[in-house]
Amino acid sequence: MPRLSEVIAALENLWPAARAESWDAVGTVVGDPDQEVTRVLFAVDPVQEIVDEALKLGADLLVTHHPLYLRGTTTVAAGHFKGRVVHTLIKNDIALHVAHTNADTADPGVSDALAGALDLRVVGPLVPDPTDRDGRRGLGRICELDHPLPLREFAARAAERLPATAQGIRVAGDPEAVIRTVAVSGGSGDSLFDDVRAAGVDAFLTADLRHHPASEAVLHSPLALLDAAHWATEWPWCELAATQLDEISDRHGWDLRVHVSKTVTDPWTAHAASPDSTAGAPN
Repeated sequence: MPRLSEVIAALENLWPAARAESWDAVGTVVGDPDQEVTRVLFAVDPVQEIVDEALKLGADLLVTHHPLYLRGTTTVAAGHFKGRVVHTLIKNDIALHVAHTNADTADPGVSDALAGALDLRVVGPLVPDPTDRDGRRGLGRICELDHPLPLREFAARAAERLPATAQGIRVAGDPEAVIRTVAVSGGSGDSLFDDVRAAGVDAFLTADLRHHPASEAVLHSPLALLDAAHWATEWPWCELAATQLDEISDRHGWDLRVHVSKTVTDPWTAHAASPDSTAGAPN
């Protein structure tokens, strides 16, 4: 069985910490470099429910997309929910490793996995990494559909292919508009509207779209918007990452057992649809 340090070295090769944004907090949060690793669990969020799942599974390593501590802290006391996570991990010899913005821009990365879940062909990055001479790394992806679809049908595809959440898929634009090209970005994407417009795509699928940026975006151009749940747009990366680690394990003869959490950690739990969204404000 490999030691944690060996597995982490392989993960760092996939998602180098140096490629994370300066504000990000990636890398190994908890873990003894000399401990053996036999079972690994991938998930989006390092929350207690996921840590309990790792414990029940007998995992030695939990790899998440979102950081546990994005900002500094002065306590890991178990009275705080993040401190409880740390205590549970250490008490049970479970390591925690985070790949966040360094996984977003990787090749393949979070948006490649999102495109794959939607059956889109990736043309290139939406915001290319200037240090990548091959032009494959970067934030978001520009994609093409296998054949043109009305916006309503493409939205239905997204709702069917992405993990089910209370939010589902919100859509802005003419439902009958023909969609041939799409920009996708896993996670919060409304800071990328300038890049999306410059790409000249028909639609943009991402998460966490706010009222004002979305309103300005649709007034600017006929760009269609599809707003999915943050967790749902990033979960496909867990399956991609698990496959990558499986391949590394086979290559090294490690015989790791690699799992992907199916637990929904999206914070929204219910959705009450308006009876008629075209009826206007009440009198």
